[in-house]
Amino acid sequence: MRNLLVTTHTPIVSTGRAVRTYGIARVLAEHGGLDLVYQRFEGDQPDEKFSAIPDVKMHEVIARRTPGRLMIYLRARAAGVPASLARGISVELIRAVEALADEAGRGLLVTDGPIATAALARLAKRHDVTYNAHNFESGFRHEPGMTERGSPRRLRAFERSLLETASESWMVSQADMAAAKELCPAARLRLMPNVVDVAAITPVQPRIDEQRAMFVANFTYQPNKSALRFMVDEVMPRVWSELPRATLALVGGGLGDDLLGDPRIETRGFVSDLASAYGDASCVVVPLLLGGGTPLKMVEALAYGLPVIATPRAVAGLEVRAGEHCLVADGPEDFASVLVRVLRDGDPQLARRGRELAAERYSIEALSRLLEA
Repeated sequence: MRNLLVTTHTPIVSTGRAVRTYGIARVLAEHGGLDLVYQRFEGDQPDEKFSAIPDVKMHEVIARRTPGRLMIYLRARAAGVPASLARGISVELIRAVEALADEAGRGLLVTDGPIATAALARLAKRHDVTYNAHNFESGFRHEPGMTERGSPRRLRAFERSLLETASESWMVSQADMAAAKELCPAARLRLMPNVVDVAAITPVQPRIDEQRAMFVANFTYQPNKSALRFMVDEVMPRVWSELPRATLALVGGGLGDDLLGDPRIETRGFVSDLASAYGDASCVVVPLLLGGGTPLKMVEALAYGLPVIATPRAVAGLEVRAGEHCLVADGPEDFASVLVRVLRDGDPQLARRGRELAAERYSIEALSRLLEA
């Protein structure tokens, strides 16, 4: 029974969203093979990492600006799909998936994210559709600083429709499971957390002597932007009052020129070799104040065997124990105090236990076991 995965983005492992998609694609391919339908967006070609998945076949869809596209958009808006998401729905995607879904021997049909799920609402009336959620969407899209327009009530109604449409919904955390169940009591839910390829990651030795904290993120994403301002404006000045030579390394796209004034803030931007970047760090910070789900960069940092300092928001969706797998700090003074201690003294036991947790709960192998269950 060959599985089918539908995504509205070119499969490129450059964001947390894409890393989740990669993990789902890996386990679906392991369980019967996979047809991966993607709508070209934010990249011309899939990453070799996706193409190298055993028993995967790629199907590219190119959306056209035609009168039919406008009709699809208007129909989606009338059905309650937010404008920013309705723009991602195309008639070409719908037709391609409908043709593949009807092939003999079809296994699971998994829609990756809210746009793909909303696009295939009509198909869901005659095929079982599994909704792979990346977040509990209505839990954060309306927050100050987010770009989504629309009232929380309308967002909740839209998300309820996604959960009602799907025969099963895959949620990233127990917290999201509980929120989805409250929103739609009849929803059939399965815990499928965000994972990384832990087996492919060689742990690094934290560079305590460098006093370098690293923040890895896509800085075009609003929750990461607000986290960056929190670190630069509120946390690091407090750290420098005690450790004047400490540095903050920023790794990821979307960094602006406004951060170039202080040499202790290293704006590395996008790097092709993340392992080397992690190898230069003393610890990793995940200072999220907004957003939902579980930040994959935190799971990745745990897998690399580095001490991680995070905000309560960043760990809300993870089964971690503060002080055992990572350190949790709330507010700039507390965050700075914890960061100073780790930069000065290190915490090798914390790093080791974090790596063990990543392998046990947040690896490709762990996700495969959950699908089997």
